[in-house]
Amino acid sequence: MERPWESVLTLSVVHFMAFPECMGGEGPIAETLTKLALDDFFGAVEITWIKDAKEREQVRRIAEQSRLKLGYGAQPTLLTQKLSLNDLNPGGRRRAIEHMKACIDEAAELGCRRVAFLTGPDPGDADRERALDLLADSVRELCRYGQDKGIALTLETFDRDVDKKALLGPSDLAAQFAARIRADFPDFGLLYDLSHMPLLNESPIEALSTLQEYLVHIHVGNCVKVPGREAYGDQHPRFGFPGGENDVPELVKFLQALFQIGYLRPGVSDEKPWVGFEVKPAAGESSDLILANTKRAWRQAWARIQV
Repeated sequence: MERPWESVLTLSVVHFMAFPECMGGEGPIAETLTKLALDDFFGAVEITWIKDAKEREQVRRIAEQSRLKLGYGAQPTLLTQKLSLNDLNPGGRRRAIEHMKACIDEAAELGCRRVAFLTGPDPGDADRERALDLLADSVRELCRYGQDKGIALTLETFDRDVDKKALLGPSDLAAQFAARIRADFPDFGLLYDLSHMPLLNESPIEALSTLQEYLVHIHVGNCVKVPGREAYGDQHPRFGFPGGENDVPELVKFLQALFQIGYLRPGVSDEKPWVGFEVKPAAGESSDLILANTKRAWRQAWARIQV
């Protein structure tokens, strides 16, 4: 594609995956964010909780000085603490809601406009409808809370059967749920990840066409679907990882599908849709080299797109 991607989309990178030592809210957060801010390949960075208030202020200053947009991902905070917004136990669900409110506060402090999150585990056929009702109650409460802070909510779908085993989940059910929330909160949206697509046994056009009304964010990356292989599951290895599902050809198909459904449209407005890299170094790999791999894969894919 001859048109530069900067005219079509905001290209982001998930900081806490590229630098997993920062996933717990501690570590060299400002230092590694500075590396990304100095690289004008990226227009945005997706961060997660930052436990130290002074470091949060430093992160905000880095973003402001470098003209870098910030997004906020609460997914690792929920996963590491085993919190579920569809917890069948009322106390557990309340803890998850209160934690998400704290994430919304932090996101507002950092200057973010959206907070991404995921559902809790799927409880199985017998309790799934009840879990969806509880999730809807949780999300509506959080959407109301976020409105007062200028923060919108973004639900990321995950695998149902392999790794995270999340309630949402399959794209058809995710679309139904999004329609339910959108009735009251039009700024609510969904995040779909190329890395999760093989784990859901979905295809680009099938999934993206189902979700197109509700998509507000996209991730691209890789996964390993065959049990027993290195990085099996939802581990986001680099493009072209041995035994992985996604490389440049799959990225091209996915991007072309995003154009086909209208998520990507050249020159629509100044507010460009987000597409984010979510890649994580495997054991013994370097974050910097993985990011270089990702940028090369992106350039190769973009050059092959025909719209």
